[in-house]
Amino acid sequence: MLAKDLISDIVPALKTSDSGLDALNWMEAFRVSHLPIVNNKIFLGLIADTDIYDLNSADEPLGNHRLSLAKPYVFDHQHIYDIIEIAARLKLTLVPVLNVEQEYIGVVTQNDLMLKFSELIAAHTPGGIIEIEVGPRDYALSEMARIVEDADAKVLSLYASQSNAAEQLKITIKLNRVDVNGVVNAFERYGYKVKATYLGENHVDDTTRKNYESLMKYLDV
Repeated sequence: MLAKDLISDIVPALKTSDSGLDALNWMEAFRVSHLPIVNNKIFLGLIADTDIYDLNSADEPLGNHRLSLAKPYVFDHQHIYDIIEIAARLKLTLVPVLNVEQEYIGVVTQNDLMLKFSELIAAHTPGGIIEIEVGPRDYALSEMARIVEDADAKVLSLYASQSNAAEQLKITIKLNRVDVNGVVNAFERYGYKVKATYLGENHVDDTTRKNYESLMKYLDV
């Protein structure tokens, strides 16, 4: 998934002729805390609601104020992981997108990012989750996939994480089956350390599914 495929078609950009009050009204309407300021496709920067609260005259055009605007952005060819990184690091509710000519073409909102990422990791698909701990030298994706498939299951998504303090890798695997016992047993036979399992029971999976559907309905409001 690339940035150009995630651009919102409803969130507008501000112009320097818009007032701070206009910006706050749009932020409230679109449930964001940031908006880009753009003049003639030139991205001038990102303004936050806190920036507007600090203005002495929020009813005046933004161009009348000396603003120190941050200019975070991604290019339209960048991957969703790049967008998530900058949004998380800077705590943004949206990320501006520019083309290769550095012209502004839109934004990716936090809500759209969450929805698309949930598709990427198969969060909407019922299935069990297994967490495995391995040493960095023991990480072998092909072997893990083979063990899962030999247990008559499939990998829907997989990601690895490592804390700064820990030497071990934590591998999180989402399966296409709710019952993970057969896969867990297979991993343990091959000497893998299974740290945790989730969604091992149907009623637990139903609860998670309902919570996910409620979240999606809330984001669509």
